[in-house]
Amino acid sequence: MRPLFSIFLILFTMTLSAQQVVPLYPGKIPNAIEGPDQERSDTSNGMLIISKVSRPTLTIYRPAKESSNGTAILIIPGGGYGIVAAKHEGYDLAESFIKQGVTAFVLKYRIPDDSTMTNKATGPLQDAQTAMNYIRSHAAEYGINKNRVGVMGFSAGGHLAASVGTHYQHPVLKNLKSSAVKPNFMVLVYPVISFTDSIGHIGSRENLLGKGASIAEINANSNELLVNKSTAPTFLIHAKDDDAVPVANSTAFYDALSANHVPAEIYLYEKGGHGFGMNNPTSDVKWFGMVVKWIKNLK
Repeated sequence: MRPLFSIFLILFTMTLSAQQVVPLYPGKIPNAIEGPDQERSDTSNGMLIISKVSRPTLTIYRPAKESSNGTAILIIPGGGYGIVAAKHEGYDLAESFIKQGVTAFVLKYRIPDDSTMTNKATGPLQDAQTAMNYIRSHAAEYGINKNRVGVMGFSAGGHLAASVGTHYQHPVLKNLKSSAVKPNFMVLVYPVISFTDSIGHIGSRENLLGKGASIAEINANSNELLVNKSTAPTFLIHAKDDDAVPVANSTAFYDALSANHVPAEIYLYEKGGHGFGMNNPTSDVKWFGMVVKWIKNLK
């Protein structure tokens, strides 16, 4: 009965707060190979893990109208480009953001798979850019200021979020404009930034690009190499003892931002490992409060 209760609790909590779940593509999904929906959800470890995603969605959390401040954030959970850690790196954050007056959109993006996509390397970024475009094109409906739309990502979701911030000048889909997909700010939590051999997360790289990726493909997806003066202000969070995604991913991105005079902040925990979500059990410091304050102070 326990797994059933866990599923009920998660769905009940989502029902209370999620205003709506919308398909990212109302019609035919670009870059998709038609086939059966094999998506699976697992709550056996107390978290919500979604696998085999081929039909992307946005789950939209709206604050009370009187408390909405016009800011919006696209939240991209992690999972090594193999699964989507939807709750502790997605829905939990959305719940907290709406209490701060921020409208939150949790992206369930497609998992790279040659059997469901004509080009699996571009599928997740296509979904993330389309999600940014959706937020801005529905800004009036949700009471959002188009100039205060950010992106947040965790682990490999951090790689995808950072890619939104560094690839906006060349949208994957021709109908998207760079001004619609560029974030106004980024929050990256223990992010995979690089795909290089020295500091990159090779599992994420292989899931997205395949095992035979060329140096050119690796460099084109290593976000620390793509920062320029127009990259969005960024807040980074990482633990120094992260043995899954080296802290050098965050520090390299921070250094690149600083070198290009882009406003950036970084908070490094001494301990905490990887995947701690909102709450690092080794520290009393709550990074979420720091991020909320930083977002409010952005000009």
